[in-house]
Amino acid sequence: MITLTTDFGLRGPYVGEMKGAILSINPEAKLIDISHSITRHSILEGSFVMEQAVKYYPPNTVHVGVIDPGVGTGRRAIIVEGRQFLVVPDNGLATLPMRWIEARAAYEIDVKRMEGIIGRKVSSTFHGRDVFGPAGALLTLGYEPGRLGQEIDLESLNIIEVEPKRSDDTWLLRVIYIDDFGNVVLNLENYELPGEVELPDLGLKLPYLETYGQVKPGELLALPGSHGYLEIAVNQGSAADKLGLKVGDEVGVKLVQ
Repeated sequence: MITLTTDFGLRGPYVGEMKGAILSINPEAKLIDISHSITRHSILEGSFVMEQAVKYYPPNTVHVGVIDPGVGTGRRAIIVEGRQFLVVPDNGLATLPMRWIEARAAYEIDVKRMEGIIGRKVSSTFHGRDVFGPAGALLTLGYEPGRLGQEIDLESLNIIEVEPKRSDDTWLLRVIYIDDFGNVVLNLENYELPGEVELPDLGLKLPYLETYGQVKPGELLALPGSHGYLEIAVNQGSAADKLGLKVGDEVGVKLVQ
């Protein structure tokens, strides 16, 4: 089984080309589209989305992620091996999903070796089709990752800074995802449940509740999001629009008991 997470969109041929490259190697591969609508070049957003997929898939699933603004440069193409596999550019995309697969090894995919396997030159601008997709297909056929490249130190992988920071009673959090409803997901997990959430930089105090319908339509609230992260939302509206937030923004937050 192979999951696919990209920022390709659905307008062009790119998703179809990548799937064709996979199926030409393993026609029996089961392909699952997680998302092809990641905000262009948003590695943090892609890492969050891949993390959610990894949580719910069985062992040996191969997760191919292609949010790759550095395609064709010196950035590495990697396989991370654990209970499941991540096949991604080494640009931080593996940061969040890697926490769930009990990673035990990493490998740098050898592009020249991939050219020999796929029987054509690898494009300098489309590694999703020519490197990541085919590598994922080969893993589903039982290829050991070491056949596709040299083992590298797990500690050498590029990691995004996603740990929340705290100064006295204020958290400095990052927006790691905004869904299609405009709900704002912040990088805080396993926190003591508050009565209110204060956003001091925005001059706001929000009730901390269990679900959206506990406030009137158009009103802001904070709640425990379905993915385990602190979430800011508007009932039947967009918190991102109302607060002017986007992925990567930093937000000061106080949890008031």
